[in-house]
Parts: sequence; structure tokens; C-alpha cells
Amino acid sequence: MGKRLWVERNKDGSWDAFSEDGAHAKFGKGKGLFSPGDLLKISLAACGALSSSFAVESALGEGKGAHIVVDGTYDDDDDAFLSFDEQLTVDATDADLSDEDAAKLKERIIRHIDKSCTVKHSLEREEPVRLNVTVRH
Repeated sequence: MGKRLWVERNKDGSWDAFSEDGAHAKFGKGKGLFSPGDLLKISLAACGALSSSFAVESALGEGKGAHIVVDGTYDDDDDAFLSFDEQLTVDATDADLSDEDAAKLKERIIRHIDKSCTVKHSLEREEPVRLNVTVRH
């Protein structure tokens, strides 16, 4: 079992997400808030960022990282994302990489993400979600 997470509604209609180790994020509907669909896309991008960081830092130096943009194709009728498109860009302009070194870095990044990105693995698998509702009264 992974880290325990929970959400709580605020009086203004926004929500706060918490983890047992102190992490916090705000979400909801409206300006300045991430929607749950946004958070899903952020999770995919964040997973790619963390999974690729070792490969990028090994090649380019500590503190270097990727810029990742995620878009999703959404189906209104099914209220679901049909697919996701990730664009990962690494700025290596100051590293003076050869074409061969850039190609090797690209392949290494792909291998790291394919091996270590739990969110990508989960979305590709379409894992079932079990929902248990309790109404305390």
C-alpha cells in the first residue's frame, strides 16, 4: 500500500489535498485552481520529470531538467480522457552535445521513463478503481 492521501472541502468550495507526510495541494473548479483532470495531467508530467532527472543530470549537470507539456484528448460523452500527449524538451544548448550524444541522451530518457514512471504505467494499464462509500450518521 502506498502513501495515504486525502482531500477536504473548504468553505469557499475549493479543496485541499493532503498526504500523511505533510504534502499539500489546492484544487477545485474556478480561476486559479487545478481541476482533477489537470492534476492527472500534472501527475503524468511530474512522473516523467522525476523519472528522467537522473539521465538529464548525468549528461548535463546537477540541477538540469526537462520541460514537459502534457495535453489530453477529452471525450465529453464518456467524461474521460482518450489519450495523452507528452512533449519533453531538454535544453542542452550550452552542453555542446554531438548529434550522437543527443540521440543517446534521448534514448536514455525514454528508457528511464519507460522503466520508472508509475503514472504512465498505470494509465497505459487502465487499472480498475474500487470505490467504497460510507455514510456515517
